[in-house]
Amino acid sequence: MGTDVAQEAKTTYREAMREALREALRSDDRVFLMGEDVGRYGGCFGVSLGMLEEFGPERVRDTPLSESAFVGAGIGAALAGMRPIVEIMTVNFSLLALDQILNNAATLLYMSGGQLPVPLVIRMTTGAGRQLAAQHSHSLEGWYAHIPGIRVLAPATIEDARHMLAPALADPDPVLIFEHGSLYNVSGELLPPTGPVDLDHAAIRRPGTDISLITYGGSLPKTLAASDELAAEGISAEVIDLRTLRPLDHALITSSVARTHRAVVIDEAWRTGSLAAEVSARIAETSFYDLDAPVERVCSAEVPMPYARRLEEAALPQTADIVAASHRAVE
Repeated sequence: MGTDVAQEAKTTYREAMREALREALRSDDRVFLMGEDVGRYGGCFGVSLGMLEEFGPERVRDTPLSESAFVGAGIGAALAGMRPIVEIMTVNFSLLALDQILNNAATLLYMSGGQLPVPLVIRMTTGAGRQLAAQHSHSLEGWYAHIPGIRVLAPATIEDARHMLAPALADPDPVLIFEHGSLYNVSGELLPPTGPVDLDHAAIRRPGTDISLITYGGSLPKTLAASDELAAEGISAEVIDLRTLRPLDHALITSSVARTHRAVVIDEAWRTGSLAAEVSARIAETSFYDLDAPVERVCSAEVPMPYARRLEEAALPQTADIVAASHRAVE
């Protein structure tokens, strides 16, 4: 028992991400962190708390309120051989830097014939559930998953929060990391890594035989809770955490559907044009004859995210919605 305690550490998603940043800064002098309030304030969500004092203002840089400017500066630093980590407060604000991300970061390696890699990591908070209203609460990571030339990550567990950053920094392409705001306070045991994190593959968080529940990010805890409720009813649900939204692990999705013959896709984004739509279309294209029921989707209501708590809860996918969609698929 003593050995197990020594091998595990109680931590939170926020602390795991902070330790990942610390490790990156300690292990490579080319790495630096920049963004709004990442230094003296310790980050809008407290992830970089204490790092200015530890690493100094050259490597933990507070920036002006101009996403286009500091993302552009990060791209320039990456082109010059540095390994910048750029923090954008929320995904909504990242739209101010979309020109830099889409027209520069995502395209330069391709347009230069492989001569200009952009090893840039951009972190941002996404998602709702915290009463931050429409300008701070949307899930737009599916928009970025549409863009060739970048990798899109959505760590949903403490382990992924801790261990996805290092391989992201080693990637020659820009990597966007979406951290769901509802996960920062989630606590649990952090096991030591068993090997390098594979950024190309999804993960089965719970095996099952009757239905595949496919999700990512902040919807994973709700989906696992739904699988518990379904298990109590005798329905064995397999829970897939996509983890990497671009490139999608198409092989794992189709192999799961081949086993269960039913699928529910849970996505906190709006239903129209969503990542859930892409996953559903892929299942229909390649696994149509494995399906015993139409693919179900559970997404947010197509409205700007409300501020009032009950309205926000009503707009978001909830555990009960996932259970209801699963019942429709298996009945």
